Amino acid sequence: MTPPILYEDNHLLAAIKPHMVPSQADASGDPDMLTLLKAYIKEKYQKPGEVYLGLVHRLDRPAGGVMVFARTSKAAARLAAQMQEGRFQKTYLAVVTGNPPPAGDWEDNLLKDEKSNTVRVVPPGKGKRAHLAFRVLGRREGMALCRIRLFTGRPHQIRVQFASRGFALYGDARYGRGEGEHLALFSQKIELEHPTKKIPLVFSKIPEGEPFSIFARELARL
Repeated sequence: MTPPILYEDNHLLAAIKPHMVPSQADASGDPDMLTLLKAYIKEKYQKPGEVYLGLVHRLDRPAGGVMVFARTSKAAARLAAQMQEGRFQKTYLAVVTGNPPPAGDWEDNLLKDEKSNTVRVVPPGKGKRAHLAFRVLGRREGMALCRIRLFTGRPHQIRVQFASRGFALYGDARYGRGEGEHLALFSQKIELEHPTKKIPLVFSKIPEGEPFSIFARELARL
């Protein structure tokens, strides 16, 4: 199983992570993006020995969408620098339950419990700062389609920041009710600068299936 490839050259690889596929190997032993894409590169280019592929960022296992990987250590370092400087921009789509405000700019402090693998909002001075901005694109059937810009990349960040305000993501078994087949969180677009060519690149994908299909009209405008 090779994840859908959006783009590849000697420095970058962009692909779509399916829901419930880990970003990298974990205790489950399930096929993960990093291992699957290394196998793809090894077979396609008949590379002997170990294949290098740098994990630039992660997606929660239940989420899906666009991911970017580095094919060289130089590319990995330069992409990491872009992330620190805020030039590696990630846009997500999420379907949330309830009636969130039309738009928002939220900052919280989040603390992760490693034993339970859960995250919670904590008072200032504790945890790590989490910042996102969002806009509601449509409302239907007691749910809202939100476009979200992440400024920090904390574990479970989007899920926790929305759930803590009473707007759990549809399908979130950990912070919500767990309805449906999948968590309704999708990495829709990544914007970056090519690490060697210095040209802007945009990788994007529109999510399919429920509950996103309920908002087909709004998604068609993206």
